[in-house]
Amino acid sequence: MFTDRTDAGEQLGAHLAAEGVEADIVLGIPRGALPVARPVADELGATLDIVVASKIGAPGNPELALGAAASNGTLWLNDDLVEQLRVEDDYIDRERTREAEAAREKVQQYRDGEGTVPAVDGKRVVVVDDGVATGATAIACLRQVADAGAATVTLAVPVGSPRSLEVLENEAPVDTIIALEQPADFSAVGQYYEDFRQVSDKRAQSYLDE
Repeated sequence: MFTDRTDAGEQLGAHLAAEGVEADIVLGIPRGALPVARPVADELGATLDIVVASKIGAPGNPELALGAAASNGTLWLNDDLVEQLRVEDDYIDRERTREAEAAREKVQQYRDGEGTVPAVDGKRVVVVDDGVATGATAIACLRQVADAGAATVTLAVPVGSPRSLEVLENEAPVDTIIALEQPADFSAVGQYYEDFRQVSDKRAQSYLDE
């Protein structure tokens, strides 16, 4: 169990450095990933920025992720779940538009209107989240980074669902996935943190300012 997100980031950064991972830029997924990503960026001597995607919830059950839309409109869907729930195309199209706009608004808030994706063309990129549950937002973010021309893409998380990490390996354009913990009994990211309180936008942005 990690004490908090900063502790998780320090452990993750030390592990990445020990593994010889090199990065030009570290991208955290707001909001919860920024306290994790800051120590990682510091350890690797990399710039810290953000990449954003917004989850698309199932009809009548918004907490169940059908997929996610990134700020540039990139979409990932869990096709098996969409088919199982018989979700109509009109619903997907409507939610994709809405969630992509929400992601763009988040980027504008954090990056002061400097575009939806940082300049990653030809760079070694490490994408950091505080954990992987379904993997939906991570996949959408990774696709966005790859589309922007990153030379290499690494996903680094303190903890993740083994099943979702396997989906990520198959669905996401990622060179390397590093998860410090992959518990067989995974149920939720927060169960592996002693302190997993919500991170406000103001606090998350403060890590970028550092």
